[in-house]
Amino acid sequence: MPKIKLIVEGGAMKPGPAVAQQLGPMGINLGKVIADVNTATSGFKGLKVPVELDVNPKTKGYSIEVLSPPMAELIKKEMKLEAGSGEAGKNYVGNISFEQIVGIAKTKQPGLLARTLKNAVKLAVGSCVSLGVLVDSKNGKETMREIEDGKYDKEIDNEITEPTTEKKKQLEDFWKDLSARQERSKKALAEAKAAEEEAKAAAATAAGAATPAAGATPAAGGKTAATPAAAAPATKGAGKKEDKKK
Repeated sequence: MPKIKLIVEGGAMKPGPAVAQQLGPMGINLGKVIADVNTATSGFKGLKVPVELDVNPKTKGYSIEVLSPPMAELIKKEMKLEAGSGEAGKNYVGNISFEQIVGIAKTKQPGLLARTLKNAVKLAVGSCVSLGVLVDSKNGKETMREIEDGKYDKEIDNEITEPTTEKKKQLEDFWKDLSARQERSKKALAEAKAAEEEAKAAAATAAGAATPAAGATPAAGGKTAATPAAAAPATKGAGKKEDKKK
């Protein structure tokens, strides 16, 4: 049976060229497939989900297998994020606890090549780095080094997936402060850029006003006077005709 692999939005698959190109030649009811996929992925609303369809060309029957969403999608769902930073390492979009990372890694591990939970956790932390999400108020690269040093062995070995109330508050307070500082920095940067553009525009306007018009020369006192037209050349032979008349 042919296996068709798709990436769809959970509960919101829609018809499109890519879908029609893969499913059209199978001769199956596209509308029914979309409805069935949306039902199967309804628990992953807002996430990009890998889906595999096993199609029987003879009977036009099919089965749907929903795979675990990519690690980054699970992190975004956990943090209620629409998108990553876009400036990872410079600006951050959230602050996740290490315990939450363990929970995400456990969910994803069966579909990963990672043989141990610790390796799955590393992959999750790596996704946080790419998204611009802090882990325990630190850049994920620093957290990765601490994992290697054994700092988080207790959380991983005991599969602790929920931070304490005290830790939650610490992470939230840190994020509120950092988020406010980031917003001030972005505002200051935008204002500086606007001022720079305004200064450039003013300089260009002043330079244009100071440039003399074509065909004009500066007169005394800095004023511009028109350049006199060149005298018309004397008509050749005019003087000789006058002499003959005399």
